[in-house]
Amino acid sequence: MVKLLATIEHAVKKPIWDCRMCGQCVLHSTGLTCPMTCPKTLRNGPCGGVREDGRCEVRPEMRCVWLKAQTRSERMPRPWREEFDDLRPPVDGRLRGTSSWLNLLTGRDRVTPQGWDAGEREA
Repeated sequence: MVKLLATIEHAVKKPIWDCRMCGQCVLHSTGLTCPMTCPKTLRNGPCGGVREDGRCEVRPEMRCVWLKAQTRSERMPRPWREEFDDLRPPVDGRLRGTSSWLNLLTGRDRVTPQGWDAGEREA
């Protein structure tokens, strides 16, 4: 049943959002733009290599995923629009290929990898 759900989720999300099945979907907070489509798989905004014309430094033929996400997020309903600037934890590689829907329901997508804490500060 778990595999079936992941297959259905991928069949729905891949053609619409180019889903990469990271298992921790954040489409709602990134203007319905999958950050995993960034060649560097950045989860928290653009790198320093965005070209002046908004193109990606790694793949110049594509627009920066994060510029696209920012534009789209401005059109989202208020609660989602406000989440755009939230700090997202790194992707837990153990969830790759699993259903983010199931991970959301079970809370598995909110467990941060060991050693990472958004509240940590440098001493």
